[in-house]
Amino acid sequence: MKVIFFHIILFVSQSLFAQDFTLYDAKTFRKGDDILLYRILYPMDYDKNRKYPVVVFLHGAFEKGNDNSSQLINGGALFLRDSIRKNYPAIVIFPQCPANDAWVYFEDKRDSTGNLIDVFFPFQKKATTPAALVKDLLDSLLITGIADSSRIYIGGLSQGAMGVYDLLGRYPDYFTAAISICGAGNPGLTKRYEGKVSLWIFHGEKDAVIKPEYSRTFYRKLKRGGADIRYTEYPQVGHNSWDNAFAEKDLLQWLFSKKKI
Repeated sequence: MKVIFFHIILFVSQSLFAQDFTLYDAKTFRKGDDILLYRILYPMDYDKNRKYPVVVFLHGAFEKGNDNSSQLINGGALFLRDSIRKNYPAIVIFPQCPANDAWVYFEDKRDSTGNLIDVFFPFQKKATTPAALVKDLLDSLLITGIADSSRIYIGGLSQGAMGVYDLLGRYPDYFTAAISICGAGNPGLTKRYEGKVSLWIFHGEKDAVIKPEYSRTFYRKLKRGGADIRYTEYPQVGHNSWDNAFAEKDLLQWLFSKKKI
């Protein structure tokens, strides 16, 4: 088991260093005593006097920490492609959640072997500290005038996708479009943002970590509510459906085509 674990860590480390993420500036956002580590990628030929679309992406549980780099492992390379940066100039942000916190409040139920049976999302009046700081960071970009308020996009995978659903429920008029990959959340919040936010949901049919039924439920409820909603489920794919989602040729074309009127 130790040998397998070592090889997993080695593979992740090699994958991370094989990709040059230095174009993402490492920064810290502070509010009071709270801090949020994040990486930010500015557009090519960045003009501080111009307003840009903003994409914020929330990582999963295994990228938590304080190294301000692990959060780029899944998804960071996508936005570095020259074709993407040329065709979709935008400000891209990957915040990092501390190891002892989460993007959303949730409670899980597990069996005697530790396998997840169900997960619950009791809605709290206030967002978790990392999620609240993400919103404050986005607000700061709007205040400085570099963010286009009609094109604020959010995405996330696994626990990050849980955070996406929670933030959409809290700020339904704030975000333009969202991407949820192998996530779950409180479906009772969908009425708050149906018809206000475009959403593309992804999940693997064989996901044993977060069951695809969570995503199916969101899709059905949002579809009935008349939302601008897409759902893609990958046959024979497990929890790492983000690999398939990031490979969707029209993913970013779809995302950047959305604009609030």
